[in-house]
Amino acid sequence: MTLLVISPDYASHLYPLATLATAWRDAGERVVVATGATTDALVTMFGYEREHLQLGRGSNPGVIRAEEQPAGEDDSLRGFFAATRIGAIETLAYQARARGDDLLWNAVGVARAVHDVVDRVRPDTIVVDHLAFGARLGLTSQGISHADVVLGHPSALTVGDEVYGYPPAWPRAFRPDPDALQELRRLSEGVRDDFTAQWNSALAQLSPGAAPSNDAFAETGDVLLLNYPEELHEAQRTSLLPHHTFLGSAVREEARDEQVERWLDNGDEPVVYVSLGSFLSARSDVLTRIAGALRGLDVRVALANGSTPRDLLGPLPPSWLVRETLPQVTLLHRAALAVSHGGNNSVTEALTAGVPLLLLPLSTDQFAGAAAIERSGLGEVLDPNRASAEDIRASAELLLGLDPSRGLTSPNVPGHRLSTSLRERPGPQRAWAAMTQTTGRD
Repeated sequence: MTLLVISPDYASHLYPLATLATAWRDAGERVVVATGATTDALVTMFGYEREHLQLGRGSNPGVIRAEEQPAGEDDSLRGFFAATRIGAIETLAYQARARGDDLLWNAVGVARAVHDVVDRVRPDTIVVDHLAFGARLGLTSQGISHADVVLGHPSALTVGDEVYGYPPAWPRAFRPDPDALQELRRLSEGVRDDFTAQWNSALAQLSPGAAPSNDAFAETGDVLLLNYPEELHEAQRTSLLPHHTFLGSAVREEARDEQVERWLDNGDEPVVYVSLGSFLSARSDVLTRIAGALRGLDVRVALANGSTPRDLLGPLPPSWLVRETLPQVTLLHRAALAVSHGGNNSVTEALTAGVPLLLLPLSTDQFAGAAAIERSGLGEVLDPNRASAEDIRASAELLLGLDPSRGLTSPNVPGHRLSTSLRERPGPQRAWAAMTQTTGRD
Protein backbone atom coordinates (compact mmCIF):
# COMPACT_ATOMS: atom_id res chain seq x y z
CA MET A 1 0.00 0.00 0.00
CA THR A 2 1.22 3.50 -0.84
CA LEU A 3 0.58 6.89 0.75
CA LEU A 4 1.24 9.98 -1.38
CA VAL A 5 1.89 13.22 0.52
CA ILE A 6 1.73 16.46 -1.51
CA SER A 7 3.47 19.45 0.05
CA PRO A 8 4.85 22.85 -0.93
CA ASP A 9 8.63 23.11 -0.83
CA TYR A 10 8.62 24.66 2.65
CA ALA A 11 9.96 22.95 5.77
CA SER A 12 7.24 24.49 7.95
CA HIS A 13 4.61 22.72 5.81
CA LEU A 14 6.47 19.49 5.22
CA TYR A 15 7.44 18.80 8.84
CA PRO A 16 3.88 18.27 10.10
CA LEU A 17 2.78 16.44 6.94
CA ALA A 18 5.79 14.13 7.11
CA THR A 19 5.12 13.56 10.80
CA LEU A 20 1.52 12.53 10.11
CA ALA A 21 2.83 10.10 7.48
CA THR A 22 4.90 8.26 10.10
CA ALA A 23 1.76 6.30 10.99
CA TRP A 24 1.83 4.77 7.49
CA ARG A 25 5.62 4.35 7.50
CA ASP A 26 5.56 2.60 10.88
CA ALA A 27 2.80 0.30 9.63
CA GLY A 28 5.18 -0.86 6.88
CA GLU A 29 3.55 1.06 4.06
CA ARG A 30 5.33 2.93 1.29
CA VAL A 31 5.34 6.72 1.68
CA VAL A 32 6.07 9.00 -1.28
CA VAL A 33 6.32 12.78 -0.87
CA ALA A 34 5.70 15.01 -3.88
CA THR A 35 7.51 18.29 -3.26
CA GLY A 36 10.37 20.45 -4.51
CA ALA A 37 14.11 19.88 -4.32
CA THR A 38 14.85 22.24 -1.43
CA THR A 39 13.31 19.93 1.16
CA ASP A 40 14.79 16.73 -0.27
CA ALA A 41 16.99 16.20 2.80
CA LEU A 42 13.95 16.42 5.06
CA VAL A 43 12.12 13.79 3.01
CA THR A 44 15.17 11.53 3.20
CA MET A 45 15.48 12.07 6.95
CA PHE A 46 12.00 10.64 7.44
CA GLY A 47 12.86 7.65 5.23
CA TYR A 48 10.45 8.50 2.42
CA GLU A 49 10.73 8.55 -1.36
CA ARG A 50 10.45 11.88 -3.17
CA GLU A 51 8.71 12.71 -6.43
CA HIS A 52 9.57 16.09 -7.83
CA LEU A 53 6.67 18.55 -7.79
CA GLN A 54 7.09 22.32 -7.86
CA LEU A 55 4.03 24.01 -6.38
CA GLY A 56 5.28 27.61 -6.35
CA ARG A 57 8.19 29.90 -7.15
CA GLY A 58 9.56 30.10 -3.61
CA SER A 59 11.04 27.56 -1.23
CA ASN A 60 12.24 27.39 2.35
CA PRO A 61 14.51 24.66 3.77
CA GLY A 62 14.21 26.05 7.32
CA VAL A 63 15.25 29.71 7.33
CA ILE A 64 14.06 31.91 4.47
CA ARG A 65 16.07 34.80 3.05
CA ALA A 66 14.85 37.09 0.32
CA GLU A 67 18.20 37.07 -1.46
CA GLU A 68 18.00 33.29 -1.87
CA GLN A 69 14.60 33.36 -3.61
CA PRO A 70 14.09 33.49 -7.39
CA ALA A 71 13.51 36.80 -9.15
CA GLY A 72 10.12 38.23 -8.30
CA GLU A 73 9.71 36.13 -5.19
CA ASP A 74 12.57 38.02 -3.53
CA ASP A 75 10.86 41.39 -3.95
CA SER A 76 7.54 39.90 -2.82
CA LEU A 77 9.17 38.63 0.37
CA ARG A 78 10.82 41.98 1.07
CA GLY A 79 7.45 43.67 0.57
CA PHE A 80 5.85 41.28 3.05
CA PHE A 81 8.51 41.94 5.70
CA ALA A 82 8.11 45.69 5.18
CA ALA A 83 4.33 45.41 5.61
CA THR A 84 4.71 43.57 8.93
CA ARG A 85 6.65 46.57 10.27
CA ILE A 86 3.70 48.86 9.56
CA GLY A 87 1.00 46.76 11.19
CA ALA A 88 -1.47 43.89 11.07
CA ILE A 89 -3.96 45.41 8.63
CA GLU A 90 -1.22 46.45 6.22
CA THR A 91 0.30 42.95 6.38
CA LEU A 92 -3.01 41.23 5.72
CA ALA A 93 -3.77 43.61 2.85
CA TYR A 94 -0.35 42.96 1.31
CA GLN A 95 -0.87 39.21 1.54
CA ALA A 96 -4.37 39.50 0.08
CA ARG A 97 -3.11 41.36 -3.00
CA ALA A 98 -0.45 38.70 -3.62
CA ARG A 99 -2.78 35.76 -3.07
CA GLY A 100 -3.76 34.78 -6.61
CA ASP A 101 -0.22 34.77 -7.93
CA ASP A 102 0.99 32.94 -4.82
CA LEU A 103 -1.58 30.24 -4.07
CA LEU A 104 -2.61 29.51 -7.67
CA TRP A 105 0.79 29.84 -9.27
CA ASN A 106 0.79 28.10 -12.68
CA ALA A 107 -2.50 26.42 -11.73
CA VAL A 108 -3.09 24.31 -14.84
CA GLY A 109 0.58 23.32 -15.09
CA VAL A 110 0.69 22.28 -11.44
CA ALA A 111 -2.58 20.36 -11.76
CA ARG A 112 -1.30 18.39 -14.75
CA ALA A 113 2.00 17.71 -12.99
CA VAL A 114 -0.05 16.26 -10.10
CA HIS A 115 -1.89 14.02 -12.58
CA ASP A 116 1.50 12.73 -13.77
CA VAL A 117 2.70 12.10 -10.21
CA VAL A 118 -0.45 10.15 -9.38
CA ASP A 119 -0.06 8.09 -12.55
CA ARG A 120 3.54 7.24 -11.65
CA VAL A 121 3.07 6.56 -7.94
CA ARG A 122 -0.39 4.94 -8.11
CA PRO A 123 -1.17 5.70 -4.45
CA ASP A 124 -3.87 4.07 -2.37
CA THR A 125 -4.18 7.16 -0.15
CA ILE A 126 -3.42 10.81 -0.83
CA VAL A 127 -2.83 13.54 1.76
CA VAL A 128 -2.39 17.10 0.50
CA ASP A 129 -1.67 20.46 2.13
CA HIS A 130 -4.83 22.59 2.08
CA LEU A 131 -2.84 25.59 0.83
CA ALA A 132 -1.56 23.63 -2.18
CA PHE A 133 -4.50 24.89 -4.22
CA GLY A 134 -2.99 23.97 -7.59
CA ALA A 135 -2.42 20.40 -6.42
CA ARG A 136 -5.94 20.13 -4.99
CA LEU A 137 -7.31 21.53 -8.25
CA GLY A 138 -5.53 18.72 -10.09
CA LEU A 139 -7.00 16.08 -7.80
CA THR A 140 -10.48 17.60 -7.85
CA SER A 141 -10.55 17.96 -11.62
CA GLN A 142 -10.06 14.21 -12.07
CA GLY A 143 -12.25 13.14 -9.17
CA ILE A 144 -9.28 11.68 -7.28
CA SER A 145 -10.15 11.05 -3.63
CA HIS A 146 -7.84 12.77 -1.17
CA ALA A 147 -7.51 14.07 2.37
CA ASP A 148 -7.11 17.81 2.75
CA VAL A 149 -4.92 18.84 5.72
CA VAL A 150 -5.32 22.32 7.20
CA LEU A 151 -1.92 22.82 8.81
CA GLY A 152 -2.59 26.29 10.22
CA HIS A 153 -5.40 27.60 12.36
CA PRO A 154 -8.73 26.14 11.15
CA SER A 155 -9.79 29.59 9.90
CA ALA A 156 -7.60 28.85 6.86
CA LEU A 157 -10.72 27.03 5.64
CA THR A 158 -13.56 29.53 5.59
CA VAL A 159 -17.03 28.61 6.85
CA GLY A 160 -20.30 30.52 7.08
CA ASP A 161 -19.89 34.18 6.14
CA GLU A 162 -16.13 34.24 6.77
CA VAL A 163 -13.82 35.68 4.11
CA TYR A 164 -10.36 34.22 3.61
CA GLY A 165 -7.67 36.61 4.82
CA TYR A 166 -9.97 38.47 7.19
CA PRO A 167 -9.36 37.26 10.77
CA PRO A 168 -12.51 35.97 12.48
CA ALA A 169 -11.04 36.96 15.87
CA TRP A 170 -8.43 39.37 17.25
CA PRO A 171 -6.43 39.29 20.48
CA ARG A 172 -7.09 42.14 22.92
CA ALA A 173 -3.73 43.81 22.21
CA PHE A 174 -4.81 44.57 18.65
CA ARG A 175 -7.29 47.37 18.14
CA PRO A 176 -7.71 47.76 14.37
CA ASP A 177 -9.40 50.91 13.15
CA PRO A 178 -13.02 50.08 12.17
CA ASP A 179 -12.69 51.83 8.80
CA ALA A 180 -9.46 49.96 8.07
CA LEU A 181 -11.15 46.70 8.99
CA GLN A 182 -14.04 47.46 6.68
CA GLU A 183 -11.62 48.19 3.85
CA LEU A 184 -9.72 44.94 4.55
CA ARG A 185 -13.03 43.06 4.37
CA ARG A 186 -13.86 44.64 1.01
CA LEU A 187 -10.38 43.87 -0.30
CA SER A 188 -10.58 40.27 0.92
CA GLU A 189 -13.99 39.80 -0.73
CA GLY A 190 -12.62 41.10 -4.03
CA VAL A 191 -9.61 38.80 -3.78
CA ARG A 192 -11.92 35.87 -2.99
CA ASP A 193 -13.97 36.57 -6.11
CA ASP A 194 -10.90 36.96 -8.35
CA PHE A 195 -9.30 33.86 -6.87
CA THR A 196 -12.45 31.83 -7.38
CA ALA A 197 -12.63 33.02 -11.00
CA GLN A 198 -9.03 31.82 -11.51
CA TRP A 199 -9.90 28.47 -9.91
CA ASN A 200 -12.96 28.03 -12.11
CA SER A 201 -11.09 29.02 -15.27
CA ALA A 202 -8.38 26.44 -14.57
CA LEU A 203 -10.98 23.84 -13.61
CA ALA A 204 -12.81 24.39 -16.92
CA GLN A 205 -9.57 23.74 -18.83
CA LEU A 206 -8.82 20.61 -16.83
CA SER A 207 -12.34 19.21 -16.67
CA PRO A 208 -14.78 20.85 -19.10
CA GLY A 209 -18.29 20.73 -17.70
CA ALA A 210 -17.18 20.50 -14.06
CA ALA A 211 -19.38 22.42 -11.63
CA PRO A 212 -17.76 25.79 -10.80
CA SER A 213 -16.98 26.82 -7.24
CA ASN A 214 -18.75 29.63 -5.41
CA ASP A 215 -15.74 30.20 -3.13
CA ALA A 216 -12.48 28.43 -3.91
CA PHE A 217 -11.20 29.15 -0.42
CA ALA A 218 -14.04 27.04 1.00
CA GLU A 219 -13.27 24.03 -1.21
CA THR A 220 -11.98 20.97 0.59
CA GLY A 221 -11.09 17.36 -0.05
CA ASP A 222 -13.13 14.23 0.59
CA VAL A 223 -11.63 14.04 4.08
CA LEU A 224 -10.78 17.15 6.11
CA LEU A 225 -7.99 16.88 8.67
CA LEU A 226 -7.26 19.83 10.97
CA ASN A 227 -3.86 20.00 12.62
CA TYR A 228 -5.28 21.72 15.69
CA PRO A 229 -6.76 20.80 19.08
CA GLU A 230 -10.55 20.61 19.04
CA GLU A 231 -10.53 21.80 22.66
CA LEU A 232 -9.43 25.28 21.51
CA HIS A 233 -11.90 25.55 18.63
CA GLU A 234 -15.20 27.31 19.20
CA ALA A 235 -18.11 24.86 19.14
CA GLN A 236 -20.23 27.08 16.92
CA ARG A 237 -17.53 27.16 14.25
CA THR A 238 -16.92 23.43 14.59
CA SER A 239 -20.59 22.82 13.75
CA LEU A 240 -20.08 24.56 10.39
CA LEU A 241 -17.12 22.43 9.29
CA PRO A 242 -17.70 19.66 6.73
CA HIS A 243 -16.85 16.05 7.65
CA HIS A 244 -13.65 16.49 9.64
CA THR A 245 -11.18 15.19 12.20
CA PHE A 246 -9.16 17.34 14.60
CA LEU A 247 -5.64 15.91 14.76
CA GLY A 248 -4.54 17.87 17.82
CA SER A 249 -0.89 18.26 16.87
CA ALA A 250 1.80 16.73 14.70
CA VAL A 251 4.91 16.77 16.88
CA ARG A 252 7.93 15.39 15.07
CA GLU A 253 10.73 13.32 16.54
CA GLU A 254 14.09 15.07 16.48
CA ALA A 255 17.59 13.67 16.28
CA ARG A 256 19.63 14.07 19.44
CA ASP A 257 21.62 17.32 19.46
CA GLU A 258 24.58 16.89 21.78
CA GLN A 259 25.23 20.63 22.19
CA VAL A 260 21.63 21.27 23.14
CA GLU A 261 21.51 18.32 25.53
CA ARG A 262 24.65 19.52 27.32
CA TRP A 263 23.22 23.02 27.55
CA LEU A 264 19.93 21.76 28.98
CA ASP A 265 21.75 19.73 31.62
CA ASN A 266 24.05 22.60 32.62
CA GLY A 267 21.84 24.82 34.76
CA ASP A 268 18.85 24.97 37.06
CA GLU A 269 17.18 28.20 35.93
CA PRO A 270 13.90 28.02 33.98
CA VAL A 271 14.39 27.70 30.22
CA VAL A 272 12.71 30.19 27.89
CA TYR A 273 12.54 29.18 24.24
CA VAL A 274 12.34 31.99 21.66
CA SER A 275 11.61 31.66 17.95
CA LEU A 276 9.79 33.75 15.37
CA GLY A 277 9.75 30.90 12.86
CA SER A 278 11.45 30.34 9.54
CA PHE A 279 9.99 33.48 7.93
CA LEU A 280 9.53 36.08 10.62
CA SER A 281 12.95 35.74 12.21
CA ALA A 282 13.67 38.50 9.67
CA ARG A 283 12.01 40.88 12.16
CA SER A 284 15.29 41.63 13.90
CA ASP A 285 13.73 44.55 15.78
CA VAL A 286 11.23 42.24 17.50
CA LEU A 287 13.86 39.63 18.33
CA THR A 288 16.12 42.35 19.74
CA ARG A 289 13.32 43.63 22.00
CA ILE A 290 12.58 40.08 23.18
CA ALA A 291 16.26 39.54 23.98
CA GLY A 292 16.39 42.85 25.86
CA ALA A 293 13.27 41.92 27.82
CA LEU A 294 14.64 38.56 28.93
CA ARG A 295 18.10 39.84 29.85
CA GLY A 296 18.24 40.27 33.59
CA LEU A 297 15.57 37.70 34.36
CA ASP A 298 16.62 34.62 36.29
CA VAL A 299 16.25 32.37 33.22
CA ARG A 300 18.33 30.68 30.57
CA VAL A 301 17.25 31.47 27.04
CA ALA A 302 17.42 29.29 23.93
CA LEU A 303 16.94 31.67 21.01
CA ALA A 304 16.66 30.74 17.32
CA ASN A 305 17.83 33.88 15.55
CA GLY A 306 17.13 32.60 12.03
CA SER A 307 17.94 35.26 9.43
CA THR A 308 18.65 37.95 12.06
CA PRO A 309 22.43 38.41 12.53
CA ARG A 310 23.42 37.59 16.08
CA ASP A 311 25.27 40.87 16.61
CA LEU A 312 21.99 42.81 16.19
CA LEU A 313 20.63 41.22 19.36
CA GLY A 314 22.95 43.20 21.62
CA PRO A 315 25.06 41.77 24.44
CA LEU A 316 23.80 38.29 25.38
CA PRO A 317 24.47 36.43 28.64
CA PRO A 318 27.01 33.61 28.24
CA SER A 319 24.44 31.16 29.62
CA TRP A 320 22.16 31.65 26.59
CA LEU A 321 22.03 29.25 23.67
CA VAL A 322 21.74 31.17 20.39
CA ARG A 323 21.80 29.48 17.00
CA GLU A 324 20.24 30.09 13.59
CA THR A 325 18.03 27.04 14.11
CA LEU A 326 17.35 24.94 17.19
CA PRO A 327 15.56 21.63 17.85
CA GLN A 328 12.25 23.17 18.84
CA VAL A 329 10.50 20.03 20.05
CA THR A 330 13.42 19.03 22.26
CA LEU A 331 13.66 22.45 23.86
CA LEU A 332 9.92 22.83 24.39
CA HIS A 333 9.87 19.63 26.42
CA ARG A 334 12.24 21.31 28.88
CA ALA A 335 10.96 24.88 28.66
CA ALA A 336 9.03 26.92 31.20
CA LEU A 337 7.92 29.46 28.58
CA ALA A 338 7.84 29.78 24.79
CA VAL A 339 7.97 33.18 23.08
CA SER A 340 6.70 32.94 19.52
CA HIS A 341 5.03 34.62 16.54
CA GLY A 342 2.12 32.24 16.95
CA GLY A 343 2.64 29.96 13.96
CA ASN A 344 0.50 26.85 14.26
CA ASN A 345 3.45 24.44 14.48
CA SER A 346 4.97 26.43 17.35
CA VAL A 347 1.64 26.76 19.16
CA THR A 348 0.56 23.13 18.93
CA GLU A 349 4.02 21.81 19.78
CA ALA A 350 4.17 24.05 22.86
CA LEU A 351 0.68 22.98 23.95
CA THR A 352 1.66 19.34 23.56
CA ALA A 353 4.69 19.93 25.79
CA GLY A 354 2.54 21.83 28.29
CA VAL A 355 4.38 25.13 27.92
CA PRO A 356 2.67 28.53 28.36
CA LEU A 357 2.94 30.87 25.39
CA LEU A 358 3.84 34.52 24.96
CA LEU A 359 2.70 35.31 21.42
CA LEU A 360 3.53 38.26 19.17
CA PRO A 361 1.48 37.49 16.01
CA LEU A 362 2.45 39.16 12.76
CA SER A 363 0.43 37.74 9.85
CA THR A 364 -2.23 35.45 8.35
CA ASP A 365 -3.94 33.05 10.77
CA GLN A 366 -1.64 33.95 13.66
CA PHE A 367 -4.13 36.53 14.94
CA ALA A 368 -7.02 34.05 15.21
CA GLY A 369 -4.72 31.43 16.71
CA ALA A 370 -3.39 33.89 19.29
CA ALA A 371 -6.93 34.96 20.18
CA ALA A 372 -7.78 31.32 20.94
CA ILE A 373 -4.73 30.97 23.21
CA GLU A 374 -5.70 34.14 25.05
CA ARG A 375 -9.34 33.09 25.34
CA SER A 376 -8.34 29.69 26.74
CA GLY A 377 -6.00 31.14 29.37
CA LEU A 378 -2.97 29.36 27.95
CA GLY A 379 -0.83 32.39 27.30
CA GLU A 380 -0.48 36.12 26.76
CA VAL A 381 -0.58 38.07 23.49
CA LEU A 382 1.21 41.32 22.64
CA ASP A 383 1.32 43.47 19.50
CA PRO A 384 4.90 43.02 18.19
CA ASN A 385 4.93 46.53 16.72
CA ARG A 386 3.77 48.25 19.90
CA ALA A 387 5.04 46.16 22.80
CA SER A 388 8.11 47.54 24.54
CA ALA A 389 10.82 45.43 26.13
CA GLU A 390 9.21 46.28 29.46
CA ASP A 391 5.83 44.98 28.25
CA ILE A 392 7.43 41.75 27.06
CA ARG A 393 9.31 41.33 30.34
CA ALA A 394 6.15 41.84 32.41
CA SER A 395 4.22 39.23 30.40
CA ALA A 396 7.12 36.79 30.60
CA GLU A 397 7.33 37.20 34.38
CA LEU A 398 3.58 36.66 34.68
CA LEU A 399 3.69 33.44 32.65
CA LEU A 400 6.81 32.13 34.36
CA GLY A 401 4.99 32.53 37.65
CA LEU A 402 2.04 30.39 36.57
CA ASP A 403 3.26 27.34 38.40
CA PRO A 404 6.23 26.50 40.64
CA SER A 405 6.93 23.38 38.59
CA ARG A 406 7.52 25.69 35.59
CA GLY A 407 5.00 24.97 32.91
CA LEU A 408 1.55 23.59 32.27
CA THR A 409 2.32 20.04 33.38
CA SER A 410 0.82 20.54 36.85
CA PRO A 411 -2.81 19.34 37.18
CA ASN A 412 -3.63 22.74 38.69
CA VAL A 413 -2.73 24.61 35.48
CA PRO A 414 -5.37 25.04 32.69
CA GLY A 415 -3.31 23.43 29.93
CA HIS A 416 -2.50 20.18 31.75
CA ARG A 417 -5.53 18.27 30.50
CA LEU A 418 -4.98 19.46 26.93
CA SER A 419 -1.28 18.56 27.03
CA THR A 420 -2.11 15.09 28.32
CA SER A 421 -4.70 14.55 25.59
CA LEU A 422 -2.32 15.65 22.82
CA ARG A 423 0.47 13.40 24.09
CA GLU A 424 -1.70 10.34 24.72
CA ARG A 425 -3.22 10.38 21.23
CA PRO A 426 -0.78 12.01 18.79
CA GLY A 427 -1.77 13.44 15.43
CA PRO A 428 -0.39 10.57 13.30
CA GLN A 429 -2.59 8.09 15.17
CA ARG A 430 -5.64 10.28 14.67
CA ALA A 431 -4.88 10.77 10.96
CA TRP A 432 -4.40 7.03 10.44
CA ALA A 433 -7.67 6.27 12.21
CA ALA A 434 -9.57 8.87 10.17
CA MET A 435 -8.19 7.65 6.86
CA THR A 436 -8.48 3.92 7.51
CA GLN A 437 -12.06 4.43 8.66
CA THR A 438 -12.81 6.33 5.47
CA THR A 439 -11.25 3.69 3.21
CA GLY A 440 -12.72 0.80 5.19
CA ARG A 441 -9.30 -0.72 5.93
CA ASP A 442 -8.51 -2.58 9.13
